[in-house]
Amino acid sequence: MSQNMSEDRDDGGTASPLRAGIGEDVRKRLDRNPMVHRIDAPQLEIYGRQDFLSAEETAGLRAMIDADAKPSTLFSGSANADYRTSHSCNLNPWDKLVLAVSDRICALTGLPARHGETLQGQRYAPGQEYKVHCDYFPVTASYWPQMRTSGGQRTWTAMIYLSPVEAGGETHFPQCEFMVPPVEGMILIWNNMDRDGAPNRFSLHAARPVERGTKYVVTKWFRERPWG
Repeated sequence: MSQNMSEDRDDGGTASPLRAGIGEDVRKRLDRNPMVHRIDAPQLEIYGRQDFLSAEETAGLRAMIDADAKPSTLFSGSANADYRTSHSCNLNPWDKLVLAVSDRICALTGLPARHGETLQGQRYAPGQEYKVHCDYFPVTASYWPQMRTSGGQRTWTAMIYLSPVEAGGETHFPQCEFMVPPVEGMILIWNNMDRDGAPNRFSLHAARPVERGTKYVVTKWFRERPWG
């Protein structure tokens, strides 16, 4: 993995040897894993693995989310009430189950645990959604200077579906023109950067409104440098 950090610290919006190297390492690791399948999306590196968590583990995480979830907010702090209408919470990183799931994600991707943000749980009731957004940080955003000094740009996203959903609730990648339906226990992993290490607009995604049932997920984001 590239160690040329100096030119990556200042600008998260352009090509980056460091982020390109991270992407290459994860891509090679996932491509050689027979349990992982790559989704056919030429302009986005996105992978799935069925049965990543057991029914007992998904039930345990759902209970943790139910115990602590509060109305979700946008990263920018905006109070746009209809843009993200789910409930969410950060899970206790020292909980035995949370630690095991986080370690398993790191083992699957090869990404260092110290680069990973706290595992976040999300719950969507019927009618709730998260409209199209990016997981990478726009460098024009007011919060970018703080993010740049606390781990830098987000690289990979790992999201695990914790429940079946009777209807709706798909993860929609509109720039790529496909959707992924929720499957309990499945992990979805994608690179928010392109092969040059610049933010990839094809990683824009949305949580489609749930029509029937309740959707639960946990998400872990990884930074280009140690997060903290």
